[in-house]
Amino acid sequence: MEEKIIIKGNSGPKVRSDCEVKISPLKDGSENEIVLDSKVDSMYRTPNLELINEVLGFYDVKGVLCEVHDRGALPFVIAARLEAACRDLTGSTAEYLTVMHPANNYSTEAARPRFSRLYLPGNTPSMMLNAGLHSPDGIILDLEDSVAPGKKDEARILVRNALRSLNFYGVERMVRINQGKSGIGDLNYIVPHNVNLILVPKCESSLYIKELENEIREISSRYNIKNRIFLMPIIESALGIENAYEIATASENVVALAIGLEDYTADLGVQRTIEGSESLYARMRLVNAAKAARIQPIDSVFSDVDDMEALRSTVLKSKAMGFEGMGCIHPRQIEVIKKAFAPTEDEIEKAYRIVLAFKEAEKMGLGVVSLGSKMIDPPVVNRALKTIELALQFGLIEKDPDIEDEQSEKQ
Repeated sequence: MEEKIIIKGNSGPKVRSDCEVKISPLKDGSENEIVLDSKVDSMYRTPNLELINEVLGFYDVKGVLCEVHDRGALPFVIAARLEAACRDLTGSTAEYLTVMHPANNYSTEAARPRFSRLYLPGNTPSMMLNAGLHSPDGIILDLEDSVAPGKKDEARILVRNALRSLNFYGVERMVRINQGKSGIGDLNYIVPHNVNLILVPKCESSLYIKELENEIREISSRYNIKNRIFLMPIIESALGIENAYEIATASENVVALAIGLEDYTADLGVQRTIEGSESLYARMRLVNAAKAARIQPIDSVFSDVDDMEALRSTVLKSKAMGFEGMGCIHPRQIEVIKKAFAPTEDEIEKAYRIVLAFKEAEKMGLGVVSLGSKMIDPPVVNRALKTIELALQFGLIEKDPDIEDEQSEKQ
């Protein structure tokens, strides 16, 4: 074993729910020496020491000083930091897997609502804990932009452990992988551990989607994974926008198409504004491509976490353009986004009147009917049915047998 000092994890006065692991060789080659400095020492010293010894034994690490500076890390975090250190030290590729939480053995659906998706940095465990309690439609464990280049390998292990050990409370379990070959490598850490959906950043062609699909299929076969794993490509460049429909239809597992406006406007060489005139073409083209492919168009994140009114205004504009969701970078944005995407009382009431009036017209053998000064034909009814379906998803109304019959007929 090469004599070197390995440091993994995070430390500092603002760090919480994490730990730093330092492994260095002992000069005399004696038995392992463990130094555990923990803020929860009085309650968890014994199980933490047992875990440290178990991981060191798993990797057959001997004759080292292992220092663990713990700031309230859960066992899956301590195990991830130790695994990263031991693998770096020994060159092993073996995985020390934590127990899969029984509440996480669920799958997802292609048409599941994705109005709000909460981004969480993949190397910051404090932000992952209890994130499902905020009730976003999806939780994104991010391996890309939020993780420093030198921390990518650690983040992969931590995200894998989070997928296995955290209770997500039924929220869709998402991971944003890295770009290119690095993203292909990320798949080994997430596909076997019941990830529901993978976000594909800076996607510019269908070829990469097909390459991802082949790798996912191979890994799923190797680990006997039965659940479908869905894809959400993120379009973040001018080339990606021009190829949006090709990307949207690259696989039956592509269920949504998202736009990333920070990188897109940078690619254009312009500043992103709240008004969004500089990205209007791109957003409309992405919506059109997604709708043509019968998948969900998802808008970019709103970066000002303090301006809730501007966020609400942006979501309403997004909804009017045809988007069906947005990304969140702070839990406080979730409720604002959901409420803004939800149909209003007036919209729901109008939808009911349209559907019931059309049903009455059908009974009389009429193919079209007027409601006030507006003519009602099948496309108008379909839009009204979608509004009612949306209201049901948000829990704003209860099922109506008459409307439900009409929905079944339209399907």
